[in-house]
Formats: sequence, structure tokens, C-alpha cells
Amino acid sequence: MEIFDYDNILLLPRKCSVESRSECDASVELGGRNFRLPVVPANMKTVVDEKISLWLAQNGYFYVMHRFDLDNVKFVQQMRDQGVYASISLGVKAADYGTVDRFVSEGLAPEYITIDIAHGHADTVKAMIGYLKEKLPMSFVIAGNVATPEAVIDLETWGADATKVGVGPGKVCITKLKTGFGTGGWQLSALKWCARVATKPIIADGGIRSHGDIAKSIRFGASMVMIGSLFAGHEESPGQTVEVDGVLYKEYYGSASDFNKGEYKHVEGKRILEPIKGTLAQTLTEMEQDVQSSISYAGGTRLMDVRKVNYVILGGDNAGEHLLM
Repeated sequence: MEIFDYDNILLLPRKCSVESRSECDASVELGGRNFRLPVVPANMKTVVDEKISLWLAQNGYFYVMHRFDLDNVKFVQQMRDQGVYASISLGVKAADYGTVDRFVSEGLAPEYITIDIAHGHADTVKAMIGYLKEKLPMSFVIAGNVATPEAVIDLETWGADATKVGVGPGKVCITKLKTGFGTGGWQLSALKWCARVATKPIIADGGIRSHGDIAKSIRFGASMVMIGSLFAGHEESPGQTVEVDGVLYKEYYGSASDFNKGEYKHVEGKRILEPIKGTLAQTLTEMEQDVQSSISYAGGTRLMDVRKVNYVILGGDNAGEHLLM
């Protein structure tokens, strides 16, 4: 198979069919709801919190609340009280099963549940999907993270409504250095590989460094793109503010880092500082405009028209045009 990542690919324009890029529709459907953009901030403590999740839900964006030091049942009830949908994360340990039981006993069911573990192609994930489908059958279950077509097939067979693809490609991930495994350096190619067998939505998770990478993800099979570093470092981001040589930064660390775990054990993440870059609303507006531009370059009017374009692989023996596959 072809091995490439975001930096190695450029999409090829088709004849523009709109008078203004603002005519293009960047929205996407997931789990029976329409969202303004095919992007979701990573479910990490330095990227989202309760306040940001509420704002995203109220303004037409998808979110996934993180699962660390959080009472999920209380969070879902608070979102209910505000009249918006609830989207949470769970692990696969006994406490997570206890959380599911509490939802049942209190008559609550989050609209979206993401089973969020580093190696999602696992018997523990199979068991949790089965438990969720039995106890909370109305919830849309996203499961991950995975890296292979075999894993996508298994998760869908086990009952997942969507799969999350990406093992260690994120800016604060060091999985490939610590373990020798993952999609770091070839995430876009892994996405293409997995999308070929998928029959349900894929969320591409990690490796996004610029807004153009969103369109590339859609082109190679993603329905939604999970983004960490580009959403970290905003004025309202929950990370601690740090001043270095007169410049303000926000801390950003991986979920598998010792900063998040509270101990140095099975560490596969690190901490970095992201320069503060204005408000989240400003970034989302710019992202929407850039995705609209991508759609116009694709010669289309809707997001999925991006999947129709050809592409080139830059550099070396792979240089040249590759037709739609």
C-alpha cells in the first residue's frame, strides 16, 4: 500500500461551481444530528471542559467531553438542564460500568458515548460495547482508538456506531517512541486503509497540523476529524496559563502523559506549551471558512464533494497523479 501522511499529499482542484465560497455547506451529520463542521476538539483535559462543551453544543458543534476527574452522570444531567445533547467519554474499567449502571438507575442516556482507550482493538472494548448496547441502546457509541482495517471490522461487528482511527499521531503523543507501534507519520494513509472496509462513520484522530488537513481527512474517508493542538491554547482553554519571556502560553498534554495520570506509569504522552491564539469561536469561524474554500476547490457545494477529487503524492518515486480510489 501507499504510505503517506498529511504533508505528503495535495488535493487537485476541479472546476469551481459556486460564485462565492460562502455558498458551500461545511456541515456533517453524525448520529442523527447535523453539526456545522466535521471537526471535534479532542477529549483531553487541556482542550475541553464543561463550559466549552456547553458552548459547542449550544452553537451547533460536536464535542466529546473528557473522562478524567469527572462525574459523567452529573455532567449529563447538567447538559439536559441546559437543553442540549450530552456527549461523554468512558473507559473500560469497573468504575465505568458503574457509571453506566447509574445512568440506567437515574433514567439518563447520553446521546453520544465515546469508549476512549489507547488501544481500542481489545476484548475489553468488545465487552463495553455490548454492555452499552444492552443498557443504553439509544446512545450512539463511538469506539477506539484503532489503526487497522481488521480493528475497524471488529469494532463495527461488535456494535460500535462509529470508530476512531489514530494511534499515536498527535502532537503530544510519544507512543511510537515508547512502544514502536502506531500511525504516527502515516496517519492519513492509515485512515485511507481503514476507510476502505468501514461501513459506518470514521473519526480521524490526531496528526492535524493545519486546516487543510481537515479536507484531506474527509477525502480519505473520515466523517469527522478530532483535533487537539489546534484547539488547545485558546483564551478559554482549560490548560494552565504560563508566561515565557513575556509571551503567554497554555499547557497542553496528552491523556497518557504523567501530567494527566498523576504518576509516571505506562506513559505515552508529553506536555508542551501552545501560544495563546485568541478565542475558540474565532478559530472555528476560520476553520469553517477554510473548509468552505476546500469544497469550492473540489468543484462542489457540500462537504462530501471533497471525496471526488484526485490527489498527488509529493516527492520521490511516488510523485504523480493518483486517480480516485
